[in-house]
Amino acid sequence: MFMSDRDSVIDDEVQHPQRRIAMARQRHEYILSRINDEGAVRVADLVDSLGVSDMTIRRDLGVLHERGLLEKTHGGASAIPGSTLYEPGFRAKSGLMQLEKEAIAARAAELIAPGTAIGLSAGTTTFALARRLVGVPGLTLVTNSVPVADVLHRTGRPDQTVILTGGVRTPSDALVGPLAVASLRSVHLDMVILGVHGMYERGFTTPNILEADTNRALIEAARQLIVIADHSKWGLVGISAIARLHEADMLISDDGLAQPARDVLADATNLVLAEPARIDSVHGQTA
Repeated sequence: MFMSDRDSVIDDEVQHPQRRIAMARQRHEYILSRINDEGAVRVADLVDSLGVSDMTIRRDLGVLHERGLLEKTHGGASAIPGSTLYEPGFRAKSGLMQLEKEAIAARAAELIAPGTAIGLSAGTTTFALARRLVGVPGLTLVTNSVPVADVLHRTGRPDQTVILTGGVRTPSDALVGPLAVASLRSVHLDMVILGVHGMYERGFTTPNILEADTNRALIEAARQLIVIADHSKWGLVGISAIARLHEADMLISDDGLAQPARDVLADATNLVLAEPARIDSVHGQTA
């Protein structure tokens, strides 16, 4: 009797319960990783990628949905944006608030003097800033961001020094964990510029506990803390705290920030609001 590869997988799981548990756990990790990176997944794509049946994937999605780790949709599943564990991937975040991020990066770049040692955390706003630092003479940059290190390594000046921490890679392309923290304990920085997942009245947050530890190590290594975050980050609360609002020497956001948020932040830190370049929809010109 002919048996397909997918039937073989199911038969193997039935005959070996412990192996079934391990294989299910691996599928769940893969599914969550895809959702974190892309925001959503389709059942058909997961069937092709994992080589299991449609029924198996739907059962996996049901289990993860019941655990509150994803939202089931017609034909697939998506991330739960309101979850404190939700962490969009670098690619997914890159297309969001682009004008605001560029304006914020431009203001932050004005703070960087030649010959200084700075730290840059992971994130798409810090990546936008990194692109503006390639011409700064004698810059020493310490980062736990793979994209940030890569852009300076490829296009930066020969007199710049780029130090990339070790660690475990997250969906946002940050290197985190004990190895990253240990490497940061031996450096002394003039300034750290931190991108954050969210901010609210009690401080700055991230959905990744290990990334919070790494970001705190960056903060402790620097004499000055600058946080860069567009207005959409206000009200987002991740599971892990990074720092209180008043611990930031400066927060650079954009003019889309609502007045109540401005009042809270201005009372806690030095708030700077960048003005994104607006595109005139009629004439196609930058306003």
